[in-house]
Amino acid sequence: MKHIDVVVIGAGPTGCTLAAELATAGRSVTVLDKRPAPSPLSRAFGVHARTLELLDARGLADQLVATGAPSTGLKLWHGAALNLGRLDSRFQFVLVTPQRNVDALLEARARERGADIVRGFTVTGVDQDRDGVRVRGHDSSGEEVTFHATYAVGADGAHSAVRTMIGQPFPGQAVLRSIMLADVELANPPDNLVTVNAVRDGFAFIAPYGDNLFRVIAWNRRHQVDDSAPVDREELRATIRTAMGTDYGLGDVRWQSRFHSDERQVPQYRTGRVFLAGDAAHVHSPAGGQGMNTGIQDAVNLGWKLAAVLGGADESVLDTYHSERHPVGRLVLRSSGATMRMMTVRPWILRKLRNVAVSALLGSPPIGDAVARMFSGIGIGYGHRTGENALVGRRVEDLPTDAGRLYEVMRSGGFVLVAESGAPGPAEIHAVTRTDAGPALLVRPDGYIAWAGDSASGEWRGVLDRWTARTSNGAHAVSP
Repeated sequence: MKHIDVVVIGAGPTGCTLAAELATAGRSVTVLDKRPAPSPLSRAFGVHARTLELLDARGLADQLVATGAPSTGLKLWHGAALNLGRLDSRFQFVLVTPQRNVDALLEARARERGADIVRGFTVTGVDQDRDGVRVRGHDSSGEEVTFHATYAVGADGAHSAVRTMIGQPFPGQAVLRSIMLADVELANPPDNLVTVNAVRDGFAFIAPYGDNLFRVIAWNRRHQVDDSAPVDREELRATIRTAMGTDYGLGDVRWQSRFHSDERQVPQYRTGRVFLAGDAAHVHSPAGGQGMNTGIQDAVNLGWKLAAVLGGADESVLDTYHSERHPVGRLVLRSSGATMRMMTVRPWILRKLRNVAVSALLGSPPIGDAVARMFSGIGIGYGHRTGENALVGRRVEDLPTDAGRLYEVMRSGGFVLVAESGAPGPAEIHAVTRTDAGPALLVRPDGYIAWAGDSASGEWRGVLDRWTARTSNGAHAVSP
């Protein structure tokens, strides 16, 4: 039986991102997916600034941006708007592009980096002991196959088989049912912004793909049917008109589907040697378009930590995946749920208050900018321990360095030490010198700050050891 460092179950954006991270770090990884081929259809379509930054640090962002339509803001109800144009990021927009474009890019990178992707494989069992994980299943011919790995990751979606097999509950609740989803042509489209409006009996959400093609999400309170029911064109037209005051000249409906929305999250992202990521770990309402983005960010967080521990770092490093990402998943679940409930509020007086409050709050630059930072993901951090610099745990900005933009520097992988302007970088680590003012920074592979201070003090070495050093060398465990 061939031994693999990591088996990933699920070849969607989360699974392929993780596979590429591991393969880039020199770890053997096999991805198993029950689908015989990538799905050309999906609900996800928005790629936020933080996700684009992570892709930029892997040399992929510009290629993905070329496939879609950047939207510099969201046009909301009654004149309210969320402005992304002031984000402190190279990507001052949400990229509207079909998930199939994201999937194709990430799978190609995983394969190019050396990951083995096996399609048409159904996982039937996941067992673990102190020596590793056994993943059992059968291929498309029915042949039984067992993979043995040091770790396994379930990235197999909202209906995760891995989650069930390891006994993780998925507590939560249903939010909305019978949500319509369609790709349409519009003769008289709105401005080139994501446009949302909500009224008493429903809402509509329109996002431009480019080339006169638009993604529509719509919900009619008065017409609730099973997910399997087809979306009638006239039903879609009427719901858009009710919510928006116009149907924007609805033309051809290229594709349509119907789905329901849940809010759920597993209590633990780690169960021994098995981890859950993406929709297998958390699902939430479509408000904010966070699902795919959160999954990709889960994978980037987990990937370098698995690689570090496989290289001899202390096992406690893996516990920080849960301690860092579970609160983010909970935040996304709560914020998207609150947004959805705000959109579907029914009493007239509450809708009036909503319209006035949202317009006033987003119209105030400090508040509007703070909301934009959280919506885009660039405002999310992981916190720091008592006594650490306040910058620790924050997203690192795309700083100017003597070797170019920092995110370009990060494409080599691994930790990067950014020395102060004028300070020499030590030879024992990939080091560059910032050309602006500010302290030295030790940057993690996922683009978050591990340490900040005076590089000459050498304190960064102890922090690097805590994250990466072999336990036999006396490295300290990392506190979750």
